[in-house]
Amino acid sequence: MNGSSLQERGTRPQSRMPHYCSLNEYYKQKYGKKIYRLAISGGMTCPNRDGTIGSRGCIFCSAGGSGEFASSAALPVIQQLEEAKRRVRAKTRDNLYIAYFQPFTNTYAPVERLRELYEAAIAPDDIVGLSIGTRPDCLPPDVIDLLRELNEKKPVTVELGLQTIHESTAAYIRRGYPLSVYDRAVKELHDAGIEVVTHVILGLPSETEERMLETVRYVGQVTDGVKLQLLHVLEGTNLADDYRRGRFRVMSLEEYAQLLCRCIRILPKNVVIYRLTGDGDKKRLIAPQWSADKKRVLNFINHMLAENNIQQGEQIIHEKRLEI
Repeated sequence: MNGSSLQERGTRPQSRMPHYCSLNEYYKQKYGKKIYRLAISGGMTCPNRDGTIGSRGCIFCSAGGSGEFASSAALPVIQQLEEAKRRVRAKTRDNLYIAYFQPFTNTYAPVERLRELYEAAIAPDDIVGLSIGTRPDCLPPDVIDLLRELNEKKPVTVELGLQTIHESTAAYIRRGYPLSVYDRAVKELHDAGIEVVTHVILGLPSETEERMLETVRYVGQVTDGVKLQLLHVLEGTNLADDYRRGRFRVMSLEEYAQLLCRCIRILPKNVVIYRLTGDGDKKRLIAPQWSADKKRVLNFINHMLAENNIQQGEQIIHEKRLEI
């Protein structure tokens, strides 16, 4: 499914999962099989690092640009894909994959270079789609045109790192662009038939639970998918400096799970929830330490969803009934 309106996006096959529309279930319904995403690198940097708009990056960003699981950018794309396949081969019998350009800003290069990378990534028969992580301020018209063209060959998804809709928080984390830039990027991508996934960080300093929910509610009205990511404090980041100075606290597992329940209830049913938490580099993780045990975290979250019978979109349905 591709399209720009909520009505069109509402035609996506709904998840059979009891509590929320998961990425795993969405892929099974879309492709008919289990799909794995292969993290690869295009070797790009970011305008928030190369001096274009800043040189320090976002306050939470690690040296790897959230790409600790991607192969080395020094390797050709095809070799990166093969290495990534070997890492997940024991987990799948279907052998179908999404090529995922993950670290840093993966549209931040001349369009000729992007074409070379993207076409190499979707060339193998077992690659059924392309996912590209980037910033909304790095999508010029020629790149949008390229994505539209590639989307006619294999489905393309663009992941945008928004994190928050609140400008005061955006300034603190050094995001480097206003909310209007995100809005424009989403519209242009949808007009080109491209699915959009939005990254949201829960637990950013100074944000109350209500402000976090405002962000989730906002993106839920315009995005096709959302990644709900726990704030990780990693060694070597400016965020770590503020944490050590006691300028903010991180959530407990119980607080985070309760917040996720509220987020899921206000997300429309047609929005795919790509992630309920995140993976911080364990070697550099400072806080919260409970997040390092991913299996325990997911089990706890799923138990809370079941215990409270949480259903995606139920808050929206309730609010609409009240309006009537």
